[in-house]
Amino acid sequence: MNKTQLIDAIAEDAGITKAAAKSALESFLKNVGQTLTNGEKISLVGFGSWSVSERAEREGRNPQTGKAIKIAAKKVVKFKAGADLDGAVNTPVKAAPKKKK
Repeated sequence: MNKTQLIDAIAEDAGITKAAAKSALESFLKNVGQTLTNGEKISLVGFGSWSVSERAEREGRNPQTGKAIKIAAKKVVKFKAGADLDGAVNTPVKAAPKKKK
């Protein structure tokens, strides 16, 4: 699903216009980005949580030459799925009934 499809789905589910759904989604994304930039954590019970973690400088290898290179330290965003989302993704799918010959 891409952003446009998500906007369409939100508009349909919430019974609002696509413009309102787009505005709400863009506000959500902006606020998530600002919160993480400030070093804060976001938790949506049942869905999941986002946090920022520091990744230390490390040594890597250039795959073409094999030469050692330094990979700079950076901040990375982590997402941990909540119980409801994890359960929905991991619910076994019923197998289709076998056709009789």
